[in-house]
Amino acid sequence: MDQQSFVLTLSCEDRPGIVASVTTELAARGANIAESNQFWDRQTGRFFMRLAFTAPAETGREQLELALKPSIQRFGMKTELVSQSRRPRLLVLVSRFDHALLHLLYQIKVGWLEANVVGIVSNHEDARKIAEAEGIPYHYLPVNRDDKAAQEAQIMALVQAQGVDLVVLARYMQILSNTLSTRLYGQIINIHHSFLPSFKGAKPYHQAHERGVKLIGATAHYVTPDLDEGPIIEQETARVTHAQSAEDLVASGRDVEARVLARAVKLHCESRVMLNGHKTVVFG
Repeated sequence: MDQQSFVLTLSCEDRPGIVASVTTELAARGANIAESNQFWDRQTGRFFMRLAFTAPAETGREQLELALKPSIQRFGMKTELVSQSRRPRLLVLVSRFDHALLHLLYQIKVGWLEANVVGIVSNHEDARKIAEAEGIPYHYLPVNRDDKAAQEAQIMALVQAQGVDLVVLARYMQILSNTLSTRLYGQIINIHHSFLPSFKGAKPYHQAHERGVKLIGATAHYVTPDLDEGPIIEQETARVTHAQSAEDLVASGRDVEARVLARAVKLHCESRVMLNGHKTVVFG
């Protein structure tokens, strides 16, 4: 029998009967659960669940949503039902550093990350050749403090026109406005070095080298109006020594940044990340 795959994520106030209510409705429609993850946040009393399941081909998304409606209303659930047959559509923003962009494109090419990059936006021309080699539309949108609102309006227009599911800041060296950050909350992922806030400004790895750090790292997080303080999705560190130069730290940092960003994007695209206030619940 032909089957189609879905992922259901839900959150609500924790009460008895949530899992039974949802799984009973799905079973009645011939669904078969392939993966189940649950978390109860005892501090907030919130319950989070991710269900990956298959359903008969004739059972569409609308039918499943209709079947789950009584449970959603009964428990006051916040839910999202995603068909796994649809590849998420990404818009990648980049400036001059292209290592995170290249790693992302490679992971898509080899099939580890199932997504489509529908456009690359940059305030520089440096990454155009990469986009052209991959057959991806390239949008050169220069920006300064006087025309920032107009440039971000162009970005938002691309998001809407291309049906973008996720905006990825692959070392995009511009601070997004509060307006755009708020409008796309939970739909923009950024990567930054984990030295923040200790080493701000230019050449953070060189600053770290001067202070003799022993660990470097990177953090991928959702973008919020609070700069680099959004809910964290993924992190990684790498050990360094006194024998390494500042340039060695930069090279190690590039590798870590690229890996962390790709993992965060993958987790988001697979509906494994759920917002929980200022934090995230990540079902690996």
